[in-house]
Amino acid sequence: MAQQLLMPKATAVWLVDNTALSFDQIAQFCKLHPLEVKAIADGEASQGIKGLDPIGTGQLSREDIAAAEANPELKLKLLEPKVRVPETKRKGPRYTPVSKRQDRPNAILWLVRNHPELKDAQISRLVGTTKSTIEQIRGRTHWNAANLTPMDPVTLGLCTQIDLDLEVERASKNRGAVAGSGDDSVLVSASETESATPVEDDGEKEIDADAVFAKLTSMKRTEPEEDDEG
Repeated sequence: MAQQLLMPKATAVWLVDNTALSFDQIAQFCKLHPLEVKAIADGEASQGIKGLDPIGTGQLSREDIAAAEANPELKLKLLEPKVRVPETKRKGPRYTPVSKRQDRPNAILWLVRNHPELKDAQISRLVGTTKSTIEQIRGRTHWNAANLTPMDPVTLGLCTQIDLDLEVERASKNRGAVAGSGDDSVLVSASETESATPVEDDGEKEIDADAVFAKLTSMKRTEPEEDDEG
């Protein structure tokens, strides 16, 4: 992103009041017309405008101003900022240049086919489209569906590989928590356990009962004989 001068008109007011720079030099630095700078100097276009010191804001140095004052042909240049503020990520759909908007349906088709785990909201963030368009392409009801060709959105310049990988990773994590339900290692549901347990238990109980009754019967038959012998 190109560096821009803070408050050009207020900066021009300060330079007019505090330096011996020419109107052309101030106009060139502040991106104004020389006549507009002249109007500021005459007090015709600076009512209510407080001057902004470009030295204090770190956009000019005293040495640069002094050199330009000594040489009317010298052009002033913005100083490189000492601290660069990272650009904040903009929420909402990604802006797509007009020249690349015709490629979006092809990119959506590529994402739908190659990454079915992606949700509509994720595809929308990647290529800057609407959910209705995604649904039309999924259902082959898009007006140009017959002519669409799957194309990688990274190759088309609609998103970066980092953004795509991040969305795919998120979708895979969310899907993995649900997709594992078919694995043999997953616990059986409570309803299945309840329905399965009585069958096995009943079988075991019947076998145990027969063995117990058989043992009791044999004991009853042997006890009297033991008593008679005694």
